[in-house]
Amino acid sequence: MRIYADLQIHSRFSGATSEKMTLREIAYHANLKGLNLIGTGDALHPKWLNELKTELKELSTSGFFILKEEKASPLFVCQTEVATVHEYAGKTRRIHHVILMPSLEIAEQLSELLGKFGDISTDGRPVLNASPAEVVEIVMNLDKDNFVFPAHAWTPWWSIFGAIGGVNRIEECYEDMSHHIYAIETGLSSDPPMNWRVSWLDKYLLISSSDSHSPYPFRLGREAIVFELKMPDYHEMIDAMRQKDTSRVLMTLEVPPSYGKYHWSGHRRCGIGPIPPREAIRLNYRCPRCGKKLTKGVEDRVEELADRDAGFRPEGAIDYKYVLPLQELIAHSMGIDYALESKLQSRKIWDTYIELINKLGPEYEIVLNVPIGMIAKVAGHKLAELINKMRNNELKIIPGFDGVYGKLIIDEETKKDRQAVQYDKNHHLEDYLT
Repeated sequence: MRIYADLQIHSRFSGATSEKMTLREIAYHANLKGLNLIGTGDALHPKWLNELKTELKELSTSGFFILKEEKASPLFVCQTEVATVHEYAGKTRRIHHVILMPSLEIAEQLSELLGKFGDISTDGRPVLNASPAEVVEIVMNLDKDNFVFPAHAWTPWWSIFGAIGGVNRIEECYEDMSHHIYAIETGLSSDPPMNWRVSWLDKYLLISSSDSHSPYPFRLGREAIVFELKMPDYHEMIDAMRQKDTSRVLMTLEVPPSYGKYHWSGHRRCGIGPIPPREAIRLNYRCPRCGKKLTKGVEDRVEELADRDAGFRPEGAIDYKYVLPLQELIAHSMGIDYALESKLQSRKIWDTYIELINKLGPEYEIVLNVPIGMIAKVAGHKLAELINKMRNNELKIIPGFDGVYGKLIIDEETKKDRQAVQYDKNHHLEDYLT
């Protein structure tokens, strides 16, 4: 069975999330996307856990769940994200971790256990006054089939390798519990080739997921992992990930890393960025306008830990494909600047999106497999051309920085935007910003 899985999302009980993050809204948009397995998000939160217990039922004894009285329900897997705050080597480390569980009963027990380290009810992603090793020990002692991995590993804030508050090795985070870690989530601003440059990450499965805070298909499933399982079963999925089995873990779906909000360095408050790594080093990671520290980009941070040249691919590495959200591609084909997220939900874009889904199938099928000519017949040649360029990795993107998403360049973009992509060692920051 082919499974498109988004293993990390949030509920409406997490900070800065949409009120529409309900199970039925998530399920509806997951079906449009082509996702057939989704993390529940926030499974430790008492109110959300109560909704999960009320609205979901287990699919036989698989460890996966479906919506009650819903014929077209995708599968759900019990999932949460927690934050830990601890001291290491004289510095405060703030790191996010994802936990997958085989049952809602386990989630209820874990909520009680971890509630001793922080208030589980204040936020769907609770902050725990505990070390990562302590959390992993509690999680794995509760049930050996639980699965823990570091979230968005390279993001500057709240991540294991983040430039702000992160560490340099897996063992510096999880200490004597490191043997329970089998995977890392790479985050939007890095991709497998960037992670392949760090040799000691070879033994870990590279996972991609959306970390979505809204149910809409331009957020939900924007990154995912593709499985081929004999049957929909939690334990088989976990075994496939632990074994790093390329016959069962087929690939990840990735946005191009330059699309991510932290790919290059910058200082959003001063309007400075994105700054390429070489230029950021020349500036000593200081904002040229205010003198404060730049938010160091993920590409810069990978370079600090890399012990291989770019382009190296380890033996047995899981494959990947780049995808961009279909609604964003539709907006670009129409010449719509969607700096405001609300524009992606406009009737004009949504009607085209739904027409494509109704005629050609779910979003993943359209962006990955549907013949370009068929797309052109439904939505025009501009969109078909964009999708074809995406499939061939020919799209140019101005890298994201300091919380600002990367920006896709189309023919009508300004000279400034073109210069940004063509930056090289002969440019200086002043040229780059003009």
